[in-house]
Amino acid sequence: MADRILVFYGSYRRDRQGIRLARYLVSAFAERGADVELIDAREFDLPMLDRMYKEYPAGEAPAALEELAGKIRGAHAFVFVAGEYNWGVQPGLKNLTDHFLEEWFWRPAAIASYSAGRVGGARAGLAWHGTLSEMGMVVISSSILVGGISHAIDADARPTGDGGAALEKSFPRFADDLAWWTEAARIQRERRPVPY
Repeated sequence: MADRILVFYGSYRRDRQGIRLARYLVSAFAERGADVELIDAREFDLPMLDRMYKEYPAGEAPAALEELAGKIRGAHAFVFVAGEYNWGVQPGLKNLTDHFLEEWFWRPAAIASYSAGRVGGARAGLAWHGTLSEMGMVVISSSILVGGISHAIDADARPTGDGGAALEKSFPRFADDLAWWTEAARIQRERRPVPY
């Protein structure tokens, strides 16, 4: 069975650069045989959080929330493409994730961060680690950091220059780590029911 991986991206900006990293990851995971899908927060365009998905009576959640809840529940693993905004997280991606809670439980998550500067979104990645753990995911130890995003990946999602070479070098370990935890979580869920 192919791993079902959702790659989440959250920038709403007009000239967003991180979509390149998201598309690269979708392609790279697909090449490894994963069943992978990009979840672009801008395309779902959820309102600012008023009610979580679980707070709606059954059958009354907005269609976009219902669709996304089904995708999350059906996934084996998640990848969060995390841009750094003023040393913090992207509001669009955070808003999307906060609409759900139990849907995330008992699956692994990986963080690929980026920024225009040299540190590759490391501070956003660190912030996401705690957030995703609190939301019931096991966050893998491997991460991807892409600095100078507009120079490291071209508009067609192909790695370029030194930054692109570093991305290509780090991806296999990142993907192997996620695959190991994805298999472990799947086997454990099959062995015994989750505790809550």
